[in-house]
Amino acid sequence: MTLFKAGDVVRVLFPHVETDAHRYRPALVVTHKPIGPNGFLIWVAMITNAQRKRWSGDIVIEDHQAAGLPIASMVRTTKLATLEAASADRLGSLSASDIVAVRQQISAHLGLA
Repeated sequence: MTLFKAGDVVRVLFPHVETDAHRYRPALVVTHKPIGPNGFLIWVAMITNAQRKRWSGDIVIEDHQAAGLPIASMVRTTKLATLEAASADRLGSLSASDIVAVRQQISAHLGLA
């Protein structure tokens, strides 16, 4: 099993809350290490096209190419999911400053900031 860390950009089958559909898309690992029984789980935040309408809490990715993304993108910090680590494929990683911004936003959503 591949071990992921916070800041890794992965390709996963991400659930949608608007429909019963799931589709492959990039996501950002937000857990420091695997979690759950035997470390089989990761928490991820959805990544979407930067051309979409921005939501409160969205973080634009500084260097989408280093993150393994083909187009300008942003992390949608309001859309989190718990997924099996085995189903994720690593694409790249975010810059340290982007990771800090994402953590701050998620902490604010959780009332920890």
